[in-house]
Amino acid sequence: MLRQTMMALRIRRALAAAPRRGISSGGVVCSAEVRAALDRRGPVVALESTIITHGMPYPRNLEVARAVEARVRAGGAVPATVAVLDGKLRVGLSDAELERVAVAGDRGAAVKCSRRDLADVASRSANDGALVGATTVAGTAVAAHLAGVEVFATGGIGGVSADLVELGRTPILVVCAGVKSILDVPKTLEVLETQGVAVIGYGTDDLAAFFAARSSDNNKINRAPLRYDDAAGVAGWLAKNAELGLASGAVLAVPNPAPMDGDAIDGAIAAALEAAAARGVSGKDATPFLLAKLEEVTGGASLEANVALVLNNNAARAALRSPS
Repeated sequence: MLRQTMMALRIRRALAAAPRRGISSGGVVCSAEVRAALDRRGPVVALESTIITHGMPYPRNLEVARAVEARVRAGGAVPATVAVLDGKLRVGLSDAELERVAVAGDRGAAVKCSRRDLADVASRSANDGALVGATTVAGTAVAAHLAGVEVFATGGIGGVSADLVELGRTPILVVCAGVKSILDVPKTLEVLETQGVAVIGYGTDDLAAFFAARSSDNNKINRAPLRYDDAAGVAGWLAKNAELGLASGAVLAVPNPAPMDGDAIDGAIAAALEAAAARGVSGKDATPFLLAKLEEVTGGASLEANVALVLNNNAARAALRSPS
């Protein structure tokens, strides 16, 4: 944590002179704290909300959401959890609003919001206070870019989805624990390459795989195409990406600090995938089902590993926060 905090300070200085990107939007509402930080070019860290509503059970999800925001603050940044509430795309939530999102997830009143869903859920939630839009990687990337925030993180990415396409057209850095090991890692890498998204291993040549520090396919270790070992290197990438005017983003894969045993997690994943196939679970319902099944199969160990990687990603993200 100390090393990551020091990295945060170096990144902050390295990016201090970078011009703010993003565009203004009347439908995007920043909290007073987030807006004040952006106006003074202070560090703001964007946080997604799907991990709250669909990634963990209540009240663990609320506990982790609060812990994540506290970790960001400890790193000297302002947390900006993103969600759709009352007809607006919100960037930065109060504690009461954070609890509202967590409870909505528990009650099944939260809708996953990718780019395509934002307008629909914003329209419907304007007249339905019980409806909450929980932003995915893609939805959070859109909101962060509109607000002028360049860095955010999540637990992990993966699967051939709108998230990967979004990273190819939005200049955002996603800090995560790599590709979700419950999904097709080589295929995810292939799609990211096709979309022009940089994939960076942080301090390692191996591609982090969510629960595990690395992954393999047919006994071949999956490698990260790029590697940076410190904050200065990542800051240099961010600066040059902006200088070149590239519209694409990047994935910074940070290994899980509490990885599970490779054989154990592989066996649990196989059991979870078999259960999903037997029940016909697919699409947007697949990830929450698989995570819940993994928690069951591993006796809760996968949930604790998930919590550890989320907190670690946010510590790293505080180090790579936007100086907007």
